[in-house]
Amino acid sequence: MKARLLAATSAAALCFAGGASAQSNELTLCWAAWDPANALVELSKDFEAQSGIKMNFEFVPWPNFADRMLNELNSGGQLCDLLIGDSQWIGGSAENGHYVKLNDFFDKEGISMDDFAPATVYAYSTWPKGTPNYYALPAMGDANGWFYRKDWFARPEIQAEFKEKYGRDLAEPKTQKELLEIAQFFQGREIDGQTVYGASIFTERGSEGITMGATGALYAWGFKYENTPGSYDMEGAVNSPAAVEGLEFYKELYKTATPPGYDNAYMEQSLDAFKSGQVAMAMNWFAFFPGLYADPNTGGDKIDFFVNPAQNQPASTLGGQGISVVSYTDNMDGALAYIKWFAQPDVQKKWWSMGGYSCHRAVLEDPEFVNSAPFAGDFLEAMGAVQDFWQEPAYASLLLAMQERLHNYVVADQGTAQEALDGLIADWTEVFEDEGKL
Repeated sequence: MKARLLAATSAAALCFAGGASAQSNELTLCWAAWDPANALVELSKDFEAQSGIKMNFEFVPWPNFADRMLNELNSGGQLCDLLIGDSQWIGGSAENGHYVKLNDFFDKEGISMDDFAPATVYAYSTWPKGTPNYYALPAMGDANGWFYRKDWFARPEIQAEFKEKYGRDLAEPKTQKELLEIAQFFQGREIDGQTVYGASIFTERGSEGITMGATGALYAWGFKYENTPGSYDMEGAVNSPAAVEGLEFYKELYKTATPPGYDNAYMEQSLDAFKSGQVAMAMNWFAFFPGLYADPNTGGDKIDFFVNPAQNQPASTLGGQGISVVSYTDNMDGALAYIKWFAQPDVQKKWWSMGGYSCHRAVLEDPEFVNSAPFAGDFLEAMGAVQDFWQEPAYASLLLAMQERLHNYVVADQGTAQEALDGLIADWTEVFEDEGKL
């Protein structure tokens, strides 16, 4: 096996070098600025060594990532040869010609989408959704999950008090309602002379934060975007009784179990609240879990992880991205060579080992995968029940409407959950009418 891999690697290197000589000898890969991007820089040194192509990187902080990259694409800019873009961008980027359709390339190079987890192919690669039209290779699997202070949960006096109050052992929650009870139990409690709080969650209004947080509850209760996929029939799905209950739950979690002044929080604020010892539990993307586990103060044996709890159904909010070739590149051969290299199973295994979340089945279905990290099993479980936001070309308008409706209800105490979701249908109906979809 090793000999065959070495032979394949050598052949690939020759192929890369040949392709690179035809055009520029450099590539720029664009992504968000976070730990996985730093890992990709290190991983890509292998590609540079094999191909002779110099890799440049443009990483943009998450709050500015969408605006910066979508402006770049819409202007036909040539900054990015390769782009690891959010799943929601796939529809607009395909229909507007920003991304190269990769079907012919995949066929030529023997790259099969069957080798990647189905949920990631559907979410990160296809447009229209579910069709075999591929505009990206699954690059970074991700979902919104949870982590908690395992050392606090294990304290005998805390265990005893919790059991007396709730009649069960204090442990990882199996339902959203159990999560709320645990968060409320820790809210305002004194631990080691410090007042602590229940949970840090997403409430940010400006980009996507509160939508990514609240959908974890909404999906678990049974929220759907449409009654029939592709029909835009939202009445009774978006505002179903179960969806209303899920949104009411998220507001109660925010109001009764989060740190004070926590009204505009997203990824960094959630991480900071946990690392500083303010909260017993926190939500965030699996992408941050390797760094959390390695943290010298709250990582190691002090932390543990769990999948977003079910309520009426198992569900997790999808994160993650695919890697696409930008159609405006002046180094098409080099960009495609990078995709070919990145798709190799041995590269994908190294990607996981360095802190990236591979979507390749050779990695995920390895019997040892679940033991490879303390959160690996939870990641597999989450990716088996992920749901994503609209991937429509007008997704930005759809997201803006949801951000406003959710923040106004959850944080600003405006109206009821029913009114918020009814209003969201009205907003989205207007968008889809303007798009000619309704």
